[in-house]
Amino acid sequence: MSVGERRPTWRSTRQRTAVLRALHDCHDFVSARELHARLVMTGTTVGLTTVYRTLRALEREGHVDVVRERTGERLYRPRPADGHRHYLVCRQCGLSLAVEAEAVERWADGVAAATGFAEIEHTVELTGICDRCRPEGPASHP
Repeated sequence: MSVGERRPTWRSTRQRTAVLRALHDCHDFVSARELHARLVMTGTTVGLTTVYRTLRALEREGHVDVVRERTGERLYRPRPADGHRHYLVCRQCGLSLAVEAEAVERWADGVAAATGFAEIEHTVELTGICDRCRPEGPASHP
């Protein structure tokens, strides 16, 4: 883990530590199956069920950001120490870019205040096709 990252509150095991380390080595969002395959390729003995359980625990504790592919599969990425992000994800190559979403956060806070709800959670998913994957090639920007 890098400086400033919060540690999970669970009991640490060799397998959970390996999953967490492998997740932090990924540069983009990754599925549980992809993460499991990476672990197996490096010789780490860990079951797919353990990977899924570990990712769900990380999600519950706010340690990962999650988006869904078009198929509905959940993809995971370590959450920065300063809080969750919203991402624009390419539907073809998976490129993900953090986007400014302060208006979304203010809106969610306003809904909570207006309704009296607490611990509001929200999911905003933005997908598209990046310049590299567009059939006509990179867009020309003025």
